[in-house]
Amino acid sequence: MKALFFIVTILVFTNTLIAQEFVNKAVIEYEVNTNLKKMMSSNSWDEQMKENISDLKISYYTFTFANNKSIFKFDRWSPKTRIPKQMKVVDEENVWYYDFDSNKMIMQKQIVGTNFVIADSISTIQWQITNEHREIAGYNCRKAIGKIMNDVYVFAFYTDDIVISGGPCSINGLPGMILGLTIPRLHTSFIATKVDTSLKNAAEIKPITAKKNYSFITLKTEIEGKTKDWFNYGQDKEENERQKNIFLWSSFL
Repeated sequence: MKALFFIVTILVFTNTLIAQEFVNKAVIEYEVNTNLKKMMSSNSWDEQMKENISDLKISYYTFTFANNKSIFKFDRWSPKTRIPKQMKVVDEENVWYYDFDSNKMIMQKQIVGTNFVIADSISTIQWQITNEHREIAGYNCRKAIGKIMNDVYVFAFYTDDIVISGGPCSINGLPGMILGLTIPRLHTSFIATKVDTSLKNAAEIKPITAKKNYSFITLKTEIEGKTKDWFNYGQDKEENERQKNIFLWSSFL
């Protein structure tokens, strides 16, 4: 009987391993929702603009990965999104490349009308993993809470069935892939809509090239210097500070 029990146990364990397929290359599509009107200020210019735009900015991004390298970039707009062209260009130009083996990242961000390329080491995020679970794109995901840029909390759902430690934009560092992400202070959420494991073009996972690269610190210092007088209008100092922070957080996410 002991021998029979042992054989059954081995068979169950083996079948479980076969059934559990770990994904090490794929293209993941995300729907990204941002509540623009909550991001905007209450000054007369923004109030007038609010009348002519949709409440939500909805777009789709792809996270393509293989060999522990990834690239995250814009794919298309939702037909529901109604915003001026100049507000769209910022999202369309942004690209995030990560090499997790070498702990290096290269990020292209459009800031104040110029494309800047940041080449730096991958930032470390302190995560607290919880016992809350939900299903996203067919994968069982576990919730984690992290903090970026000193005081911005992010709420992520990750799956360890997808083995890369990645996520949307510059959010990463969990024991698996982030398929759901919410950043309340930026009124933005990312949710994976599908995972395509039949990756056909891994060649597009390549670093961004530029004549000049910045580190996070040097570019942040330069941008803060160029925009130091942008957020001093009106009497509402608290709102001015909020708008300044939203600008910086969005620029370096």
